[in-house]
Amino acid sequence: MGGTDPNGDEALARRCARVIVDAFAWYNQEFRVISRRAPERFENRDWSGVQQDVVERLDLYTECVRRGQDTAERLLGERARDPALWRLVKASFAEQIEELADPEFLKTYFSSITRRIFETVGVDPEIEFFALDLDPLRGMTSRGVTRSYANRGSLQLLVEELLSDYKFRTPWRDFEGSVEHVVTDIRLHLQRSGEGRPVREIEVIRPVFFQMTRAYVVGKVRGDGYVLPLAIAFRNGDRGVLVDAVMLKESDVSILFSFTRSYFHVDLERVGEAVHFLKDLVPRKPVSELFTVLGRAKQGKTERFREILRHLGETDDRFVMAPGEKGLVMACFTLQSFDVVFKVIRDHFPAVKNVLREEVMAKYDMVFKHDRAGRLVDAQEFKKVRFPRARFDPGVLDELLGQCARTVQLEGDDVIVDHVYIERKMTPLNLYLRSAAREQAELAVIEYGQAIRDLAYTNIFAGDLLLKNFGVTRHGRVIFYDYDELCAVTDCRFRDLPQASSYEDEMRAESWFYVAENDVFPETFINFLGFDEHLKAVFLEKHGEILEADWWRQLQERLATGAVVEVLPYHPHRVRVASSF
Repeated sequence: MGGTDPNGDEALARRCARVIVDAFAWYNQEFRVISRRAPERFENRDWSGVQQDVVERLDLYTECVRRGQDTAERLLGERARDPALWRLVKASFAEQIEELADPEFLKTYFSSITRRIFETVGVDPEIEFFALDLDPLRGMTSRGVTRSYANRGSLQLLVEELLSDYKFRTPWRDFEGSVEHVVTDIRLHLQRSGEGRPVREIEVIRPVFFQMTRAYVVGKVRGDGYVLPLAIAFRNGDRGVLVDAVMLKESDVSILFSFTRSYFHVDLERVGEAVHFLKDLVPRKPVSELFTVLGRAKQGKTERFREILRHLGETDDRFVMAPGEKGLVMACFTLQSFDVVFKVIRDHFPAVKNVLREEVMAKYDMVFKHDRAGRLVDAQEFKKVRFPRARFDPGVLDELLGQCARTVQLEGDDVIVDHVYIERKMTPLNLYLRSAAREQAELAVIEYGQAIRDLAYTNIFAGDLLLKNFGVTRHGRVIFYDYDELCAVTDCRFRDLPQASSYEDEMRAESWFYVAENDVFPETFINFLGFDEHLKAVFLEKHGEILEADWWRQLQERLATGAVVEVLPYHPHRVRVASSF
């Protein structure tokens, strides 16, 4: 802008940068305030308070970005949308955050503000921070966030020392028994793996990880020539705290930190150090998911998008239609060799889908804030993203431009997607069962029934139980990912199927009895699943009761009393009512 004073611009830019630094400091402080409530919630068994904290913390980032934007715009006045001035603000901001903890978080926060002000499509490196070669863990160590316990001749004493450092205001129910639990599980694991060398030390992240009704100590077990991941789960019952489980396999710890579970509440001064440590425990898990599961959802989104663009830059991958049946509500596409699916809401839904676009979005938002219980995929919402047109399979582009024109447009050599959900890729259950060996298919059917149960325990009824709406992860877990008919169990009316009074009624194509919008007939579920006779028998043996309306009505009664029915990330199929253990 002509006529401006360069020195005055630099001073104004420094002030604006400081305003944004201070706004992020407030956000980070409030984030940690909420996270620090977790120990008290655990000690008091205040599970409803836990869920309130989950929602409050998830809403915090958007609120703080809005505050930062308003403050910056007031300060800059009529020059609030001056790109030249914002380039100066960006440079000053980069200088001011050099020595602060987790500077990449601050850069993401800055970029969130500029994207709102300029309504940026794609990435504008002039006024936001987004370098494809940037590694958020570069130069990072975990020494500042961990504590080590050396074996001085007795594994028993080592574990006793470790557990003694984790004190809750609730007394131990059986401290010696908990020590023995950890020691026994470590020894058994080493025996089964054929590892005869003793434990040399245990290193753990100092702060406790809290997730719903459980607390966890997370670390690693080291011996000469081996390293094991370690997660110790604590349960607080009405008689005190005890060790509930010990996880020592990468797959078990990976499930604990899954993209299908609620985010941890853990008070970390430098989150990057914890992510660096966790990446060693679960090396196959993307850095983006580790940031996300620690509650830094926006940073997780930044890293996810960086991973996607980096993959596009390093491969000749094309966007193709996602495997499985075509969705009636979502157009789903994927990259050929990358582990995500892109979901765009269609402009129009067929009559069988009695739902509006806004209702679909509200359901995805509800899942984002709900206890996902290890059975709902975490769908990250992105806006105004830009992809190279040449990377799209022609059929994909035709479908997006033809059926999602409200959301997808062409701009020169680019495809602009105004709104998209990105989630982990899984094998659709119906496709999995077609090619799986008999034993794998049986396990998947049992997992499918357990997924319906686990969702129900957290007051979620999937609505559309067709196998195509569920996916199988690399760990063999069955996850639900189609949310347009999802609703609360307590909002449904579960009815027994009326008996026909005549042959004519029985043979009618339409129901001969009245069916309200929220009526559900569990007896009919089995008719739509497409199991062969053998798999149907497996399902009925393990999960036959979920085809009975009375099972659902009894669960509704428990949920209505406020009882929390736990779905744990370990010991699958073991469930307790939290208010009674």
